[in-house]
Amino acid sequence: MKIRAAILTEMAKPRPYATSRPLQIEDIELEPPGPGEVLIGIRAAGLCHSDLSTINGDRPRVLPMVLGHEAAGEVMELGAGVGDLAVGDHVISVFMPSCGNCLPCREGRPALCEAGAAANGAGTLLSGAIRLSRAGAPVYHHLGVSAFAEYAVVARDSLIPIDKSLPFEEAALFGCAVVTGAGAVINTAGLQPGQSVAIIGLGGVGLMSLLAAKVSGARQIIAIDRLDDKLKLARQLGATHCIAVGKGGDGKDGSGKGGADDETAADECRDLSGGGVDFAFELASSVKALELAYAITRRGGTCVTASLPHPDARMQLAATSLVAEEKTLKGSYIGSCVPLRDIPRYVSLYQQGLLPVDRLMSERIGFDELNASFDRLSDGQSIRQILLP
Repeated sequence: MKIRAAILTEMAKPRPYATSRPLQIEDIELEPPGPGEVLIGIRAAGLCHSDLSTINGDRPRVLPMVLGHEAAGEVMELGAGVGDLAVGDHVISVFMPSCGNCLPCREGRPALCEAGAAANGAGTLLSGAIRLSRAGAPVYHHLGVSAFAEYAVVARDSLIPIDKSLPFEEAALFGCAVVTGAGAVINTAGLQPGQSVAIIGLGGVGLMSLLAAKVSGARQIIAIDRLDDKLKLARQLGATHCIAVGKGGDGKDGSGKGGADDETAADECRDLSGGGVDFAFELASSVKALELAYAITRRGGTCVTASLPHPDARMQLAATSLVAEEKTLKGSYIGSCVPLRDIPRYVSLYQQGLLPVDRLMSERIGFDELNASFDRLSDGQSIRQILLP
């Protein structure tokens, strides 16, 4: 079938993207679903830094590729062997399919599925198939989803069924921003009531971590970012203190008073938290941010990073601090989540009003606005823009 889709053919084009137009909107071919696969109609797709990292070259991928991995849609057709979904079901995409057979999957860590990682790196579905083409040549899948399109064929293992009462625009965020941000707090860190938290980087994932920290009972939530608008929203969502890195902060409302480079921000955070926080979350895709997060982690505390800077990036670390201060530095991929377990839990918290995911939504856009929308994302002007194909 012919579908309309956004194709990336060249990485690292110059900004502004509204002018260089790295994403080309074209009609391409989509094959029917094969065994273990599902055809879905994409109803909403979020714009994420993982998409931007492919556009700007920080996360190299095989090209050409249809981008987009955070999505919600409707089941249109089932491939052979798919018996637990029905046409018309509503689903959320998960950008790491799990095979169920490799060691991480058997250990209950499907976010680290070896087969899923290999398929994502190759730009294929979990089976190794490529269902997209243009003029007879293959077009690769982004993280097994390729959601910047009218329709997508995905592995059954990339989908989580959801209640039809959940609006598609909000449901889409659960596939990446919610599981990554909330999972980093709940699963990776195992935050307990009464503990202190700092969150560096207030994009969709960072603000989701803030919401999860609040619902988990954190006594102190210090929000750190370079943009005052994001700090203002963080305060509204439950941050107890805000620090504006590089633009000044007063430790209270991010109003821009008093100047704060990274060293000053670290001192301010340690003063506010009595020597450092129990958990520091780095979600800014920046090595400097990661170094700051580690610096503000208290003795015996844990620094968690869920962002993906350029593969060549390296951090400076005083190795003795790992022992002398018993600090822990942990990575968190997809929030260390078990999608079938965690996404229904997070949806339930949202429906109870405890996890206001909808507060993260920014503009609704169409295909023609995609390139300019990635300019806004790169500049930090939006939290989560939603493509409505």
